[in-house]
Amino acid sequence: MDLKKAKELAARILKVGVNRIYIDPTNLKKVEEAMTKDDIRGLIAERIIKKRKTNNQSKGRTRTATLQRQKGRRRGKGKRKGTKNTRVDKKSNWMHKVRAQRKMLQELKKTNPKAVEEKGYGNLYKKIKGNFFRGKNYLKEYVEGVKK
Repeated sequence: MDLKKAKELAARILKVGVNRIYIDPTNLKKVEEAMTKDDIRGLIAERIIKKRKTNNQSKGRTRTATLQRQKGRRRGKGKRKGTKNTRVDKKSNWMHKVRAQRKMLQELKKTNPKAVEEKGYGNLYKKIKGNFFRGKNYLKEYVEGVKK
């Protein structure tokens, strides 16, 4: 049997990738003579065909660090990279802002219905959705017509 085929069969038997199969170079003849899966199993038993070990990094330190982070440790100012906006999801930030503005619009509608009617409630609502106002104060100034 071709060595490549033998490697593939051995990989299937040992349930690993082809690259992790090691064939002893001194016994290549025996491997070439092997015809069936049983022959390959015999060679594995004789330790002519072996499974290479993986060179993995241990995850112990990472596990302890993640547990600490779950408790809230290791999240101080020194660990942070980027601006405060990069650490917060843009969508949730926008939702927070929009909800606050919509609440403010409801309050303005109750306290100052004339000013809201003048600008149009639906129009203001759409402007809030379209990110027209930076914050609640800008909305208030826009509705009441106060300029600094």
